[in-house]
Amino acid sequence: MNMLAFLKKSKYVLGLNARNLNYLRPSNSLRAIRIADNKLLTKKILRKASLPVLQNYGLIRQIKELKEFDWSTLPSTFTLKPNCGLGGQGILVVYGRKKKFPYPWIKADGRPVNIKDLENHILNILEGTFSLTSLPDIAFFEERIKLLKLFKPYVYRGIPDIRIIIYNSVPVMAQLRLPTKESSGRANLHQGGIGVGIDLGTGITTTAIHRGRLIEYVPGARLLLKGLQIPEWKEILKLAIQAQIVSRLNFLGVDIAIDREKGLIISELNARPGLSIQIANLSPLADRLLRVKGLKIKNPLKGAKISQDLFGGEVEETLEEVSGKKVIGINEPIEIPDRQSGKYPTMAKIDTGAYRTTISTNLARQLGLNEAMRYKKVRGALGLEERPIIEFSFILDKKLVSTEAFIADRSQLKYDIIVGRKDLKQFLVDPSKNIFMSQRVLEKVKEKRGIK
Repeated sequence: MNMLAFLKKSKYVLGLNARNLNYLRPSNSLRAIRIADNKLLTKKILRKASLPVLQNYGLIRQIKELKEFDWSTLPSTFTLKPNCGLGGQGILVVYGRKKKFPYPWIKADGRPVNIKDLENHILNILEGTFSLTSLPDIAFFEERIKLLKLFKPYVYRGIPDIRIIIYNSVPVMAQLRLPTKESSGRANLHQGGIGVGIDLGTGITTTAIHRGRLIEYVPGARLLLKGLQIPEWKEILKLAIQAQIVSRLNFLGVDIAIDREKGLIISELNARPGLSIQIANLSPLADRLLRVKGLKIKNPLKGAKISQDLFGGEVEETLEEVSGKKVIGINEPIEIPDRQSGKYPTMAKIDTGAYRTTISTNLARQLGLNEAMRYKKVRGALGLEERPIIEFSFILDKKLVSTEAFIADRSQLKYDIIVGRKDLKQFLVDPSKNIFMSQRVLEKVKEKRGIK
Protein backbone atom coordinates (compact mmCIF):
# COMPACT_ATOMS: atom_id res chain seq x y z
CA MET A 1 0.00 0.00 0.00
CA ASN A 2 1.47 3.40 -0.94
CA MET A 3 1.32 6.37 1.40
CA LEU A 4 -1.51 8.20 -0.35
CA ALA A 5 -3.69 5.10 -0.19
CA PHE A 6 -2.78 4.70 3.48
CA LEU A 7 -3.82 8.28 4.23
CA LYS A 8 -7.15 7.83 2.47
CA LYS A 9 -7.93 4.69 4.47
CA SER A 10 -6.64 5.91 7.83
CA LYS A 11 -9.31 6.69 10.41
CA TYR A 12 -7.13 9.59 11.60
CA VAL A 13 -7.23 11.58 8.35
CA LEU A 14 -9.08 14.78 9.17
CA GLY A 15 -11.92 15.75 6.82
CA LEU A 16 -13.66 19.11 6.55
CA ASN A 17 -16.72 18.01 8.53
CA ALA A 18 -14.60 16.54 11.33
CA ARG A 19 -12.44 19.66 11.38
CA ASN A 20 -15.48 21.90 11.77
CA LEU A 21 -17.44 19.73 14.23
CA ASN A 22 -14.63 18.44 16.46
CA TYR A 23 -12.11 21.27 16.47
CA LEU A 24 -13.14 24.53 14.83
CA ARG A 25 -16.53 25.04 16.55
CA PRO A 26 -15.69 23.68 20.04
CA SER A 27 -12.29 25.38 20.14
CA ASN A 28 -13.02 28.79 18.63
CA SER A 29 -15.59 31.34 19.69
CA LEU A 30 -17.62 33.04 16.97
CA ARG A 31 -16.01 36.35 17.95
CA ALA A 32 -12.48 34.91 17.55
CA ILE A 33 -13.37 33.44 14.15
CA ARG A 34 -14.71 36.80 12.98
CA ILE A 35 -11.48 38.47 14.04
CA ALA A 36 -9.41 35.92 12.08
CA ASP A 37 -11.65 36.44 9.04
CA ASN A 38 -10.94 40.18 9.18
CA LYS A 39 -7.34 40.71 8.07
CA LEU A 40 -7.17 44.36 9.13
CA LEU A 41 -8.56 43.67 12.60
CA THR A 42 -6.22 40.69 12.98
CA LYS A 43 -3.22 42.87 12.15
CA LYS A 44 -4.37 45.52 14.62
CA ILE A 45 -4.60 42.98 17.46
CA LEU A 46 -1.26 41.35 16.59
CA ARG A 47 0.46 44.73 16.31
CA LYS A 48 -0.94 45.77 19.71
CA ALA A 49 0.66 42.62 21.16
CA SER A 50 4.00 43.70 19.61
CA LEU A 51 3.99 40.82 17.14
CA PRO A 52 5.51 41.47 13.68
CA VAL A 53 3.00 42.21 10.89
CA LEU A 54 3.12 43.83 7.45
CA GLN A 55 2.75 47.57 6.89
CA ASN A 56 -0.38 48.96 5.22
CA TYR A 57 -0.02 51.55 2.42
CA GLY A 58 -3.67 52.51 2.18
CA LEU A 59 -7.31 51.46 2.68
CA ILE A 60 -10.28 51.89 0.36
CA ARG A 61 -13.68 51.35 1.99
CA GLN A 62 -16.00 52.90 -0.59
CA ILE A 63 -16.12 54.17 -4.17
CA LYS A 64 -15.61 57.79 -3.07
CA GLU A 65 -12.25 56.87 -1.46
CA LEU A 66 -11.29 55.02 -4.63
CA LYS A 67 -11.90 58.10 -6.79
CA GLU A 68 -9.86 60.27 -4.41
CA PHE A 69 -6.99 57.81 -3.88
CA ASP A 70 -3.50 59.19 -4.57
CA TRP A 71 -1.82 56.49 -6.67
CA SER A 72 1.56 58.20 -6.39
CA THR A 73 1.75 57.09 -2.73
CA LEU A 74 2.15 53.44 -3.75
CA PRO A 75 5.67 52.00 -3.97
CA SER A 76 6.98 50.01 -6.93
CA THR A 77 6.01 46.71 -5.33
CA PHE A 78 3.00 45.90 -3.13
CA THR A 79 0.11 43.51 -2.59
CA LEU A 80 -3.56 44.39 -3.03
CA LYS A 81 -5.89 42.32 -0.83
CA PRO A 82 -9.56 41.99 0.11
CA ASN A 83 -10.06 42.32 3.86
CA CYS A 84 -12.30 39.26 4.17
CA GLY A 85 -11.04 37.07 1.35
CA LEU A 86 -10.62 33.31 1.57
CA GLY A 87 -8.13 30.88 0.02
CA GLY A 88 -6.01 33.55 -1.65
CA GLN A 89 -8.90 34.74 -3.81
CA GLY A 90 -8.74 38.40 -4.83
CA ILE A 91 -5.08 38.90 -3.92
CA LEU A 92 -3.13 40.80 -6.57
CA VAL A 93 0.68 40.79 -6.28
CA VAL A 94 2.50 43.69 -7.93
CA TYR A 95 6.06 42.64 -8.54
CA GLY A 96 7.62 45.92 -9.65
CA ARG A 97 7.57 48.90 -11.92
CA LYS A 98 9.11 49.29 -15.40
CA LYS A 99 9.80 52.91 -16.33
CA LYS A 100 10.05 52.27 -20.08
CA PHE A 101 6.85 50.22 -20.18
CA PRO A 102 3.54 51.94 -21.09
CA TYR A 103 2.00 50.74 -17.82
CA PRO A 104 3.22 51.77 -14.35
CA TRP A 105 3.38 48.30 -12.77
CA ILE A 106 4.09 44.63 -13.53
CA LYS A 107 2.19 41.81 -11.82
CA ALA A 108 3.96 38.77 -10.41
CA ASP A 109 2.97 36.72 -13.49
CA GLY A 110 4.76 39.25 -15.73
CA ARG A 111 1.64 40.92 -17.13
CA PRO A 112 1.29 44.71 -16.99
CA VAL A 113 -1.21 46.40 -14.69
CA ASN A 114 -2.25 50.06 -14.80
CA ILE A 115 -4.40 52.28 -12.61
CA LYS A 116 -7.57 51.32 -14.46
CA ASP A 117 -6.83 47.62 -13.84
CA LEU A 118 -6.34 48.29 -10.13
CA GLU A 119 -9.55 50.34 -9.97
CA ASN A 120 -11.57 47.51 -11.55
CA HIS A 121 -10.05 44.98 -9.16
CA ILE A 122 -10.82 47.19 -6.16
CA LEU A 123 -14.42 47.62 -7.34
CA ASN A 124 -14.77 43.83 -7.34
CA ILE A 125 -13.40 43.74 -3.80
CA LEU A 126 -15.75 46.50 -2.60
CA GLU A 127 -18.72 44.62 -4.10
CA GLY A 128 -17.78 41.52 -2.09
CA THR A 129 -16.75 39.33 -5.04
CA PHE A 130 -14.00 37.66 -2.97
CA SER A 131 -15.64 38.01 0.46
CA LEU A 132 -16.47 35.01 2.64
CA THR A 133 -20.06 36.19 2.95
CA SER A 134 -20.34 38.00 -0.43
CA LEU A 135 -21.00 41.19 1.53
CA PRO A 136 -19.30 44.51 0.67
CA ASP A 137 -15.65 44.42 1.62
CA ILE A 138 -12.60 46.66 2.13
CA ALA A 139 -9.56 46.77 -0.17
CA PHE A 140 -6.13 47.51 1.23
CA PHE A 141 -2.58 47.87 -0.07
CA GLU A 142 0.02 45.99 1.90
CA GLU A 143 3.79 45.85 2.06
CA ARG A 144 5.29 43.11 -0.11
CA ILE A 145 7.88 41.03 1.72
CA LYS A 146 11.45 41.04 0.41
CA LEU A 147 12.43 37.55 -0.73
CA LEU A 148 15.00 35.67 1.33
CA LYS A 149 17.96 34.56 -0.79
CA LEU A 150 17.56 30.97 0.41
CA PHE A 151 14.14 30.66 -1.24
CA LYS A 152 14.90 32.48 -4.51
CA PRO A 153 15.62 29.34 -6.61
CA TYR A 154 12.40 27.68 -5.38
CA VAL A 155 9.78 30.31 -6.20
CA TYR A 156 8.35 32.17 -9.15
CA ARG A 157 8.05 35.91 -8.55
CA GLY A 158 6.38 35.58 -5.21
CA ILE A 159 6.98 35.11 -1.51
CA PRO A 160 6.81 31.70 0.17
CA ASP A 161 5.29 31.31 3.60
CA ILE A 162 5.15 28.68 6.32
CA ARG A 163 1.71 27.42 7.31
CA ILE A 164 1.59 26.01 10.84
CA ILE A 165 -1.47 24.25 12.23
CA ILE A 166 -1.78 24.89 15.98
CA TYR A 167 -4.10 23.24 18.47
CA ASN A 168 -4.11 23.83 22.20
CA SER A 169 -0.95 25.99 21.95
CA VAL A 170 1.03 23.16 20.30
CA PRO A 171 2.10 23.24 16.63
CA VAL A 172 0.91 19.90 15.22
CA MET A 173 1.76 20.17 11.53
CA ALA A 174 3.62 22.53 9.18
CA GLN A 175 4.33 23.05 5.52
CA LEU A 176 6.28 25.43 3.31
CA ARG A 177 4.08 26.96 0.61
CA LEU A 178 5.86 28.00 -2.59
CA PRO A 179 4.46 30.33 -5.28
CA THR A 180 4.60 29.15 -8.90
CA LYS A 181 3.92 30.65 -12.30
CA GLU A 182 0.62 28.78 -12.27
CA SER A 183 -0.37 30.41 -8.96
CA SER A 184 0.60 33.87 -10.27
CA GLY A 185 3.14 34.39 -7.52
CA ARG A 186 0.81 33.50 -4.66
CA ALA A 187 1.67 30.92 -2.01
CA ASN A 188 -1.68 29.18 -2.29
CA LEU A 189 -2.04 25.46 -3.05
CA HIS A 190 -5.56 25.74 -4.49
CA GLN A 191 -4.27 28.12 -7.14
CA GLY A 192 -1.31 25.97 -8.17
CA GLY A 193 1.28 26.60 -5.46
CA ILE A 194 3.54 23.88 -4.05
CA GLY A 195 3.18 22.53 -0.52
CA VAL A 196 6.21 20.95 1.18
CA GLY A 197 5.86 19.19 4.52
CA ILE A 198 8.17 20.25 7.33
CA ASP A 199 9.51 18.02 10.10
CA LEU A 200 8.47 19.83 13.28
CA GLY A 201 11.48 18.58 15.20
CA THR A 202 14.13 19.94 12.86
CA GLY A 203 12.46 22.44 10.52
CA ILE A 204 13.67 20.44 7.51
CA THR A 205 11.37 19.98 4.50
CA THR A 206 10.15 16.48 3.69
CA THR A 207 7.50 15.59 1.08
CA ALA A 208 6.25 17.97 -1.63
CA ILE A 209 2.86 18.10 -3.35
CA HIS A 210 1.49 19.99 -6.34
CA ARG A 211 -2.19 19.79 -7.26
CA GLY A 212 -2.57 16.90 -4.80
CA ARG A 213 0.21 14.82 -6.38
CA LEU A 214 3.58 13.98 -4.84
CA ILE A 215 6.58 15.60 -6.54
CA GLU A 216 10.32 15.57 -5.81
CA TYR A 217 11.64 18.59 -7.68
CA VAL A 218 10.62 22.15 -8.46
CA PRO A 219 8.61 21.92 -11.72
CA GLY A 220 10.88 22.56 -14.68
CA ALA A 221 14.06 22.35 -12.58
CA ARG A 222 16.17 19.59 -11.03
CA LEU A 223 15.99 21.30 -7.65
CA LEU A 224 15.16 18.87 -4.85
CA LEU A 225 12.39 20.13 -2.56
CA LYS A 226 13.24 17.74 0.26
CA GLY A 227 15.97 18.53 2.79
CA LEU A 228 15.69 22.35 2.87
CA GLN A 229 16.42 23.74 6.34
CA ILE A 230 13.96 26.48 7.34
CA PRO A 231 15.83 29.28 9.18
CA GLU A 232 14.96 30.26 12.77
CA TRP A 233 12.73 27.23 13.16
CA LYS A 234 12.31 27.36 16.94
CA GLU A 235 11.49 31.07 16.77
CA ILE A 236 8.90 30.36 14.05
CA LEU A 237 7.17 27.81 16.29
CA LYS A 238 7.16 30.20 19.25
CA LEU A 239 5.85 33.09 17.14
CA ALA A 240 3.03 30.93 15.78
CA ILE A 241 2.00 29.97 19.33
CA GLN A 242 2.11 33.64 20.43
CA ALA A 243 -0.22 34.52 17.54
CA GLN A 244 -2.58 31.72 18.57
CA ILE A 245 -2.67 32.94 22.19
CA VAL A 246 -3.32 36.56 21.18
CA SER A 247 -6.06 35.60 18.70
CA ARG A 248 -7.80 33.33 21.27
CA LEU A 249 -8.30 30.73 18.55
CA ASN A 250 -7.50 27.33 19.99
CA PHE A 251 -7.40 25.72 16.52
CA LEU A 252 -6.03 27.67 13.57
CA GLY A 253 -3.43 28.00 10.85
CA VAL A 254 -0.74 30.66 11.22
CA ASP A 255 1.06 31.86 8.09
CA ILE A 256 4.57 33.17 8.72
CA ALA A 257 6.92 34.64 6.12
CA ILE A 258 10.61 35.56 6.37
CA ASP A 259 11.64 39.00 5.14
CA ARG A 260 15.32 39.25 4.22
CA GLU A 261 15.61 42.52 6.17
CA LYS A 262 12.95 42.38 8.90
CA GLY A 263 13.02 38.67 9.65
CA LEU A 264 9.88 36.80 10.74
CA ILE A 265 6.50 38.30 9.81
CA ILE A 266 3.00 37.00 10.58
CA SER A 267 1.27 37.35 7.23
CA GLU A 268 -2.14 35.89 8.11
CA LEU A 269 -4.24 33.86 10.55
CA ASN A 270 -6.67 31.28 9.19
CA ALA A 271 -9.53 29.89 11.26
CA ARG A 272 -10.27 27.30 8.54
CA PRO A 273 -6.84 25.99 7.47
CA GLY A 274 -6.83 23.67 4.46
CA LEU A 275 -6.28 19.96 5.00
CA SER A 276 -3.99 19.12 2.08
CA ILE A 277 -1.19 19.74 4.59
CA GLN A 278 -1.77 16.10 5.63
CA ILE A 279 -0.61 14.86 2.22
CA ALA A 280 2.44 17.12 2.25
CA ASN A 281 3.40 15.58 5.58
CA LEU A 282 2.30 12.02 4.69
CA SER A 283 0.60 11.96 8.06
CA PRO A 284 -3.03 12.15 9.23
CA LEU A 285 -3.81 15.27 11.23
CA ALA A 286 -6.48 13.92 13.58
CA ASP A 287 -4.00 11.58 15.27
CA ARG A 288 -1.74 14.50 16.16
CA LEU A 289 -4.65 16.61 17.39
CA LEU A 290 -5.74 13.84 19.74
CA ARG A 291 -2.22 13.58 21.17
CA VAL A 292 -2.20 17.19 22.39
CA LYS A 293 -5.84 17.46 23.43
CA GLY A 294 -6.20 18.50 27.06
CA LEU A 295 -2.54 19.42 27.59
CA LYS A 296 -1.82 22.41 29.83
CA ILE A 297 0.74 24.61 28.08
CA LYS A 298 2.34 27.25 30.29
CA ASN A 299 4.14 29.31 27.64
CA PRO A 300 5.13 29.35 23.91
CA LEU A 301 8.56 27.90 24.66
CA LYS A 302 6.94 24.87 26.32
CA GLY A 303 4.48 24.46 23.44
CA ALA A 304 7.30 24.53 20.88
CA LYS A 305 9.30 21.97 22.87
CA ILE A 306 6.33 19.59 23.11
CA SER A 307 5.71 19.98 19.38
CA GLN A 308 9.30 19.10 18.50
CA ASP A 309 9.40 16.16 20.92
CA LEU A 310 6.07 14.68 19.82
CA PHE A 311 6.18 15.20 16.08
CA GLY A 312 9.86 15.32 15.12
CA GLY A 313 10.60 12.52 12.64
CA GLU A 314 6.89 11.75 12.24
CA VAL A 315 7.14 11.16 8.46
CA GLU A 316 9.92 8.67 8.89
CA GLU A 317 8.01 6.89 11.67
CA THR A 318 4.89 6.67 9.50
CA LEU A 319 6.85 5.22 6.60
CA GLU A 320 8.39 2.63 8.91
CA GLU A 321 4.99 1.79 10.36
CA VAL A 322 3.37 1.30 6.95
CA SER A 323 6.25 -0.56 5.28
CA GLY A 324 7.59 -2.46 8.30
CA LYS A 325 11.09 -1.36 7.28
CA LYS A 326 13.60 0.99 8.91
CA VAL A 327 14.54 4.22 7.11
CA ILE A 328 18.30 4.69 6.70
CA GLY A 329 20.49 7.25 4.95
CA ILE A 330 23.27 7.16 2.37
CA ASN A 331 25.82 6.47 5.10
CA GLU A 332 25.24 4.67 8.38
CA PRO A 333 27.23 3.51 11.42
CA ILE A 334 27.54 -0.28 11.57
CA GLU A 335 29.16 -2.77 13.93
CA ILE A 336 30.98 -5.94 12.89
CA PRO A 337 31.16 -8.76 15.45
CA ASP A 338 34.85 -9.28 16.30
CA ARG A 339 36.43 -12.09 18.32
CA GLN A 340 38.91 -9.74 20.03
CA SER A 341 36.95 -6.58 20.82
CA GLY A 342 33.38 -7.85 20.66
CA LYS A 343 32.11 -5.34 18.10
CA TYR A 344 34.09 -3.25 15.61
CA PRO A 345 32.37 0.11 14.81
CA THR A 346 32.78 1.84 11.46
CA MET A 347 30.83 3.88 8.91
CA ALA A 348 29.41 2.22 5.80
CA LYS A 349 28.29 3.71 2.53
CA ILE A 350 24.76 2.61 1.58
CA ASP A 351 24.85 2.02 -2.16
CA THR A 352 21.66 0.84 -3.88
CA GLY A 353 23.55 0.91 -7.17
CA ALA A 354 25.75 -1.99 -6.03
CA TYR A 355 24.21 -5.46 -5.78
CA ARG A 356 26.62 -7.03 -3.28
CA THR A 357 28.33 -5.66 -0.17
CA THR A 358 32.08 -4.97 -0.42
CA ILE A 359 34.61 -4.82 2.44
CA SER A 360 38.14 -3.44 2.23
CA THR A 361 41.07 -5.85 2.13
CA ASN A 362 42.77 -4.15 5.09
CA LEU A 363 39.70 -4.33 7.33
CA ALA A 364 39.01 -7.97 6.41
CA ARG A 365 42.62 -8.83 7.30
CA GLN A 366 42.48 -6.83 10.57
CA LEU A 367 39.33 -8.65 11.72
CA GLY A 368 40.54 -12.06 10.52
CA LEU A 369 37.68 -12.35 8.04
CA ASN A 370 39.99 -13.25 5.15
CA GLU A 371 40.83 -16.59 6.76
CA ALA A 372 37.70 -18.09 5.23
CA MET A 373 38.12 -16.30 1.90
CA ARG A 374 37.16 -18.16 -1.26
CA TYR A 375 36.69 -17.26 -4.91
CA LYS A 376 33.43 -17.01 -6.77
CA LYS A 377 32.69 -16.52 -10.47
CA VAL A 378 30.54 -13.44 -10.98
CA ARG A 379 29.46 -11.46 -14.03
CA GLY A 380 30.83 -7.93 -13.97
CA ALA A 381 31.45 -5.10 -16.39
CA LEU A 382 34.29 -7.07 -18.01
CA GLY A 383 32.28 -10.26 -18.28
CA LEU A 384 32.65 -13.43 -16.16
CA GLU A 385 35.43 -13.16 -13.59
CA GLU A 386 36.59 -14.70 -10.31
CA ARG A 387 36.49 -12.45 -7.25
CA PRO A 388 37.44 -13.05 -3.60
CA ILE A 389 34.43 -13.37 -1.34
CA ILE A 390 33.84 -13.96 2.39
CA GLU A 391 30.92 -14.68 4.68
CA PHE A 392 30.45 -12.26 7.57
CA SER A 393 27.79 -10.42 9.59
CA PHE A 394 27.23 -6.82 10.60
CA ILE A 395 24.69 -4.87 12.64
CA LEU A 396 22.89 -2.01 10.87
CA ASP A 397 20.32 0.03 12.81
CA LYS A 398 20.04 -2.72 15.45
CA LYS A 399 19.38 -5.39 12.82
CA LEU A 400 21.78 -8.28 12.23
CA VAL A 401 22.64 -8.81 8.56
CA SER A 402 24.45 -12.01 7.52
CA THR A 403 25.88 -11.89 4.00
CA GLU A 404 28.54 -12.74 1.46
CA ALA A 405 30.78 -9.82 0.60
CA PHE A 406 33.44 -9.08 -1.96
CA ILE A 407 36.93 -8.11 -0.78
CA ALA A 408 38.57 -5.18 -2.57
CA ASP A 409 41.33 -2.63 -2.06
CA ARG A 410 39.62 0.48 -0.64
CA SER A 411 42.67 2.07 0.98
CA GLN A 412 42.24 5.25 -1.08
CA LEU A 413 38.49 5.49 -0.51
CA LYS A 414 36.49 7.08 2.31
CA TYR A 415 34.53 4.03 3.48
CA ASP A 416 35.85 0.58 4.38
CA ILE A 417 32.50 -0.99 3.59
CA ILE A 418 29.83 -0.52 0.91
CA VAL A 419 26.47 -2.12 1.70
CA GLY A 420 24.77 -3.26 -1.49
CA ARG A 421 21.05 -3.62 -2.19
CA LYS A 422 21.17 -7.43 -1.66
CA ASP A 423 21.53 -6.68 2.07
CA LEU A 424 19.05 -3.80 2.21
CA LYS A 425 15.80 -5.75 2.02
CA GLN A 426 14.96 -4.84 5.62
CA PHE A 427 15.44 -1.11 5.00
CA LEU A 428 14.19 1.92 3.07
CA VAL A 429 16.93 4.27 1.85
CA ASP A 430 16.39 8.03 2.09
CA PRO A 431 19.01 9.77 -0.14
CA SER A 432 18.59 13.08 1.73
CA LYS A 433 19.52 11.49 5.07
CA ASN A 434 23.23 11.97 5.58
CA ILE A 435 25.07 11.21 8.82
CA PHE A 436 28.25 13.21 9.26
CA MET A 437 30.75 11.28 11.34
CA SER A 438 34.38 12.27 11.00
CA GLN A 439 37.30 9.91 11.26
CA ARG A 440 38.23 11.60 14.55
CA VAL A 441 34.84 10.60 15.99
CA LEU A 442 35.37 7.03 14.81
CA GLU A 443 38.82 6.93 16.38
CA LYS A 444 37.37 8.11 19.69
CA VAL A 445 34.73 5.37 19.54
CA LYS A 446 37.41 2.76 18.85
CA GLU A 447 39.65 4.13 21.60
CA LYS A 448 36.83 4.02 24.13
CA ARG A 449 36.22 0.38 23.24
CA GLY A 450 39.92 -0.49 23.30
CA ILE A 451 40.09 -1.14 19.55
CA LYS A 452 43.29 -0.42 17.67
